[in-house]
Amino acid sequence: MKTVRYIALACLSLLSAGTMAQTQYDATRLTGSELNGTARFVGMGGAMGALGADISTIGTNPAGIGLFRSNDISTSLSWNSFSTNNDAFDTSRNRMSFDQIGFVYAYKFGNETSLRYVNFGFNYHKSKNFNREFNSAANLGGLSQTQQMANMMSSFPASTLDDIYDYGDVEGLPNPYAPSATYPYLGVMGVRSGLVGVNAAGQAIGWYGDTNAYWSRERGGLEDYDFNISLNVKDRMYFGFTLGFTNVDYTRDTYYTEDIYDGPHDGYYELENYYRQTGVGVDMKLGAIFRPIEDSPFRFGVAIHTPKWFDLTERYTARTVSHLSYDSGAEIFDATEAIYDYVDGDNLRDYRLTTPWKFNVSAGTTIGNAVAVGAEYEYQDYSTSNLEYDDGYEMTDQNSYIDEDLKGVHTLRLGLEARVAPQFSLRVGYNFTSAPFKTTAYKALYNDDMRTDVEFENIFKRNTVTAGLGYRGSYFYADLAYKYDLYKSDFYEFSAEELAPCKNDNNRHQVLLTLGVRF
Repeated sequence: MKTVRYIALACLSLLSAGTMAQTQYDATRLTGSELNGTARFVGMGGAMGALGADISTIGTNPAGIGLFRSNDISTSLSWNSFSTNNDAFDTSRNRMSFDQIGFVYAYKFGNETSLRYVNFGFNYHKSKNFNREFNSAANLGGLSQTQQMANMMSSFPASTLDDIYDYGDVEGLPNPYAPSATYPYLGVMGVRSGLVGVNAAGQAIGWYGDTNAYWSRERGGLEDYDFNISLNVKDRMYFGFTLGFTNVDYTRDTYYTEDIYDGPHDGYYELENYYRQTGVGVDMKLGAIFRPIEDSPFRFGVAIHTPKWFDLTERYTARTVSHLSYDSGAEIFDATEAIYDYVDGDNLRDYRLTTPWKFNVSAGTTIGNAVAVGAEYEYQDYSTSNLEYDDGYEMTDQNSYIDEDLKGVHTLRLGLEARVAPQFSLRVGYNFTSAPFKTTAYKALYNDDMRTDVEFENIFKRNTVTAGLGYRGSYFYADLAYKYDLYKSDFYEFSAEELAPCKNDNNRHQVLLTLGVRF
């Protein structure tokens, strides 16, 4: 099936040039969320959908805000360490983060009415943290990114490749980077840098690859701003509604270099990419919590999250530097090719993304006044994500890749809190999240005229363990949590069916502090 897709994409390059920019990997980046919020929430693994009375439940089960019986103000910050280990490199990055601030206003109606409380809440929190640095290197055994560049140009005649190469030196030739030209940018850069040539049959060809190296730095995150109203009915039924807004800010800088050869010819080249994704999203969440037995502390919760509707903008540009030796060094070819020399500013693309619905069920109970236990299950089908152009028309090809390469994601959360002294509590938690990608997933840019970042990473299942400590005074409280997040992934520097992935072990350590006041 994968071979068929490679052939089909090469055939489509002429018919669809200029239409594809976004991929299933761009959609996945904005789907789902990480375990983050207050230190109490994180320390219990986020398994508080039925227990409630923590402001972070505003983003999982909005009815949890209905269990507040007093006003609350809290803020959280954290220290994060991200590391990725593979056969070639161990890379890490440390960073401080401001993760949460919010408040709850609890309005009491009285003990004699069915409606006991109407609560209002607002919470800002960072639902995803993208800060990461990554390195890889490999022996390519003849495979080369230049071959992918050549495949992008395979449907154009040799005369067109000659005109692209001669642009700027021969008067009257059109700018190959002009939107009207509809050539794939990476292929054009390959031609103009000597990385894509023409054989005796007039076909575009690349070089053979020897070794490569890759570096990337990612920055930014997803920031959620949630507004909530919730109801407490008879201290047994709780209902909540959250209106959420998400700010998107993601930046990736990458560097790729490859040693190449072709018989007596050899050399190397470098490819630098800059990519930024910004935008805003909106969604709604409905939740309910029920205590079915009046004399029992056991309760269960249900919640449903609408899709997030994103309006997004992408910016990207790239540069290649090549140094090629022909005829055993008798002829040297050096070239620098930067898209920004031919296009004013960064390339821009506006589009829309609709993420999947999310469904959540939870259960929790307390044992005396000493122990609280929670469990939660969440499901989101990533394959139902939908991409649209900014005029509202569906990106048919891109959505077919989403449907083929992504799958439903299951998340399990477990948590326990034990009061070890009147004012102190200990917490532990665990999360399991299944893989969003199928094993055959890969990034296809064959029929795209602007994107030049061909690398991609398939993420597998994720495990998270947490621990925490809490202090509760008459008004002031403080919580500390530790989170260890680990998952494996396969990274590919470019698309080639025989290319072996770089096997990564990814780890994140987070220490989170929350300070708050209840009154």
